Parts: sequence; C-alpha cells; structure tokens
Amino acid sequence: MTQSIPSLIGGSSPFPPIADYAFLSDCETTALIAPSGNVEWMCVPRMDSPSVFAAILDRDAGGFRLGPADVMVPAGRRYLPGTIVVETSWETRMGWMVVRDVLCIGPWHHEDERSSSHRRSPTDYEAEHVLVRTIKCVEGSAEIHLDCEPAFDYGGLAAEWEYSGPGYHEAVASSEGMDIQLRLATDMRLGIEGPRATARKILRQDDVAFAALGWAKYPLPTTYAEASGRLERTAHYWQEWLKHGAFPDHPWRTYLQRSALTLKGLTYAPTGAMIAAPTTSLPEAPGGERNWDYRYSWIRDSTFMLWALYTLGFDWEANDFFYFVADVSEAEERRLQIMYGIGAESTLTEQTLDHLSGYDGARPVRIGNGAYDQDQHDVWGAVLDSIWLHTKSRDQLPDRLWPIIKRQVESALEAWRRPDRGIWEVRGEPKHFTSSKLMCWVAADRGSRLALIRDDAETAVRWRAAADEIHADICTSAVDNRGVFTQHYETDALDASVLLLPLVRFLPANDPRVRDTVLAIADELTEEGLVLRYKAEETDDGLAGEEGTFTICSFWLVSALCEIGEITRARRLCEKLLSYASPLQLYAEEIDPHTGRHLGNFPQAFTHLALINAVMHVIRADQQLELGEFSIGRELERVRMAR
Repeated sequence: MTQSIPSLIGGSSPFPPIADYAFLSDCETTALIAPSGNVEWMCVPRMDSPSVFAAILDRDAGGFRLGPADVMVPAGRRYLPGTIVVETSWETRMGWMVVRDVLCIGPWHHEDERSSSHRRSPTDYEAEHVLVRTIKCVEGSAEIHLDCEPAFDYGGLAAEWEYSGPGYHEAVASSEGMDIQLRLATDMRLGIEGPRATARKILRQDDVAFAALGWAKYPLPTTYAEASGRLERTAHYWQEWLKHGAFPDHPWRTYLQRSALTLKGLTYAPTGAMIAAPTTSLPEAPGGERNWDYRYSWIRDSTFMLWALYTLGFDWEANDFFYFVADVSEAEERRLQIMYGIGAESTLTEQTLDHLSGYDGARPVRIGNGAYDQDQHDVWGAVLDSIWLHTKSRDQLPDRLWPIIKRQVESALEAWRRPDRGIWEVRGEPKHFTSSKLMCWVAADRGSRLALIRDDAETAVRWRAAADEIHADICTSAVDNRGVFTQHYETDALDASVLLLPLVRFLPANDPRVRDTVLAIADELTEEGLVLRYKAEETDDGLAGEEGTFTICSFWLVSALCEIGEITRARRLCEKLLSYASPLQLYAEEIDPHTGRHLGNFPQAFTHLALINAVMHVIRADQQLELGEFSIGRELERVRMAR
C-alpha cells in the first residue's frame, strides 16, 4: 500500500513517488536517490546548506545518475542489512548489474587541528565528505552511463567543469560566487559537455567501475578497490553502531532498526542536533501550498527523541542531542524558540525560490522557516521533560542544568494563560490550545520533581501548586459536554495532539475522559483508520487546501490505545501502519489514506520517533498479556460499567 505506482490521472508524473526515494547520510550531509539511480537531492557541506542536486524540486535543478544506459526501472533495491548503504539491482537486455551507493564515514581525521564545527565529544569516526558509487556486472554485459550535472545554490547556478588530473578520470565543478567545489573521480573516462560530466562504458561479467564525488579537501578514492573498501568500512560502521542498541526479538524488529538508523542519519554529528527531515517543500497535498523547510531542529522533538534513544539503548546519541537542547536553552536569555538551525542558529528567515517548479508542480518552494519566531507554549514542557528523562537515566541533576530549569519553568508559568499558535504552528489567530496548556503543565510538573531532587522544597511546592492550577484549568476548560478533550478552549473540535494526555501522564489511563478522548479521535478524526491532525474546515490554520493523514498522529493513537487497554485495536492499527512503509521501510510526514501515497518531507524524524514509541508499546503490551500481567483492560471495563 505504498506510493510505488505514479498516478495516471493526467499522465504519468516525471517525479518519482516520494516513498520511492532512498535516503543516505554520513551524519553531516544527506542525499536522496531516485529508483532510476539519480541523486535528486543533496546539500553540501551541511544538511541545511544550499543544494547541489535538486531534481526532486525541479527536473532541471541538478542530478547525478549512475546506471544502465537503456533501463530506468530497477529489478530491486534494498539497504545492506543494518546499514545506510543502498544496493540497486538492474536487469538489462544483455545482463545483470548491481550498484551500491554510500555517503562515506571514516576515521577521525582532525589530528593536527581541532574541528571548527564539532561541539560534542569527538568519536573514532566522522564524515569523509564523499559520495561513493560502485557498480559491478554480475552476469552478461551492459552499457552503463554516468551523468553528473550539478546546479549550485538550489538550481540557480550552473556548474562549470574542468579536468583536474593528467587524463580523463578527474574533474572539478564550480560556479562563480560559490565557495564550494565538487570533485569527481572515476575509473571511467570522463567527458565534459557544458554543465555536465559524462562517461559511458560497457561492463562484462565480473567487470567493475566506480565514481566518487567529494566536496572537502580530503583525498578521493582512485581505484575500484579503494572505493569498495570505503563503502565496506562505512557499512561496518553502521552495523557496529546498531549493535549498541537493544532491540526485542520480534517480527517488527527490522522496523525499529531502520527507524533507529534513520534517526541517526538525521542527526548532525558535530552538534548533536536532529533535523526534522532532510528535505524542503515536499508537499503535504499534491500540488498544494503546504510546503515547508524541515532541515532544522525542533525543540518539541526532544522528548520523543530522548525517549526513543534511551528505550533502544543509544545513550551516547541521546546525550549529544540533550546537550544540544541544553546549549540553546542556556544561550537564550529571553524566549526559547521552537526550532533552531543545526548549528544552533536562531534566525531562520523564510523565503521562496520562484525559479523552481516544485515537486510535481507544488509551489511555493520555501527555504528557511517563518515559524521559528512564533509564540508556541509547548517548548518549555519539551525542555523540562527532556531534562527529566536525562536525569532519570543518570540518577543525578548536574548543577549546570538548574538555571535552565528555573528559567524555562518560570517562562512557562508566566505565559501559560495566554493563547499561542499551538503544536501545529498554525498561521491563523492564536488560541488557547489544549496541547500547549498540557506542555506548560509538563514544565511545572517535571520542574517540581527536579526541584525535589535538588532539595529545593520551597520551589518544588510552588511549582507543584502551579502545575495543579494548570491541570485544573485544562480539565475545566478543554473538555466538552461529552467528556472529551478538545483542540482549544473555544471549540468542540478534535485534535490529535491531545493523544499526548496519557503519554505524558497528565491523567491516569483509566480516567474516563482519557479513554473517551482516545476513542473519539479513533472514531471521528480518521480517514480509512488513519489519523488527521485536525479537520481543516474546523481549524483556522491560515492555509488553503487539504492535507493527508499525519502518520505521527496515527502512531500516537497506537500508543494511546495501548495505554487505555485496547491492545487488539492498537496492534491492528500498528500492523496497518507498518504495511504503509516505503519499500525501504521509510516514512514521509503524511499518508494519503485512500492510495497509500506518502506526502510531505521525507524521511520524517517525528514519524520514526512515534513508530518506535508505538511498536514498543504494542510489544510490551503483548509481553504483559503473555505473562498474565496486563490487567488494565479489566479495570477499565469495571470503571466503564460503573459510570
């Protein structure tokens, strides 16, 4: 049920379905590769830098293809198990070949000078700043083509190529006004045709070839053996990294592992920041205007990120991300923003790129994100919950964190009575959103607990009283006549964000209001069983058009159903959601419930975080049922009958 077949309405689209892209990362740069073997999105040297390949947003905005000359649809694709190395198998008229693609990770190389970008503790490995592509003919023969046509600055500047070695095997692409150069090395003979570097070669059984594209000063591989060695070293790095995780012996284990690898790949190693997605402006509705730049780090993701990483045993990554959040929280003397650049940049000015046609005609194409300075009151709760999770994992509260805690709790208490724009960053009028009040309660609740650890009883009592006041206000003002929590105080409309109520322990899972809210969303805020954020016609979000179901919300529903004891229903929904995974087990932000088509930026960190939470909820609930320990369902039935 994935987006694997292009729509035939009005003709087949030249753009591959979003779900058909493969994702690569070296934890500093990311890339998306289409099924055709074309690199259609890559930004260098950072994940949020201007693109050098952007065919995903305009077919003339740059690409890099390596594959058979006469075939565009592969016979199969996969990740090498436990890695972010993509293998594509091709059947041609005369033979079979295999292409492998990787963004290389190698040994730490800043031995004589310190890195200017790293703020976290260096490890034994770091990005090599090179994309390696290897190809082998495994049977028969085939003609292969290499076609590398960068377009710098989001497709705005054409490349100028020139040979850089004594023969035809090395070339450099540059553009006036850009301080980045791309170096291409291959064992094929390169030709230069304007902005393109091309090569063609006939491979016969067991013949091999390679191409390497680099954007730093470090040496590129010069032979197939060296290129293949770097690929294998990177594959071993990913497999070794995955060994540090703790994954249940369960049929859904591979989904957890792929999500963990994806989250690691979306993490910018020098600072520990995690981007929401590696792309910008992939539309939330076909041809629509809901197109945003997600190459930034959202503070609200911190709670879910830390929960997922600690749950799976990746304490080092959790620690790095936590201290990225701590760094920006400590630096902010005034209001904490909802998002930051991956280097902790605070100004993310939004602009449109009118020279790009957009993915399948969806415009505008945006870079930057104007929501960075919105007034959203969930941010303090995310920070405090992150500190609480970190403290529980360490059994200590570092002195450095106490000033951050005090500043963020007091900010939440000062602001919680005011309206804001909510978790979904609506661009309509501010409202008293329930989820925002909820996260202000989280800030006060976790702050009070942390104050007790700090032995500051007076502050703990004051913050507990504030938490109780917020709690009472939510229970009084955000519940409709049927006992269901609503989107905000002035409406009866539903909102998927209130599924967080049982997950952050606002009320016990057996509270009738929690149960009724979860079931109301499951029954009334879904299409084909998948959850909408809200109904667009009931919400002033400042935008036109519709959107698909939000996959994170559907996974939240799985977790919430487990919390209220609806284990069978949760398991069925989880199975359905896993069936919508892309062919490479990746997820975009949204899913069209009628076609299974993936929508929005891809792959989406928030979705994979929610997947881990949901899958672990179901697995643990099943284990408790097998042990005869899961009694909440019987208790809930008793409460329901007593009402």
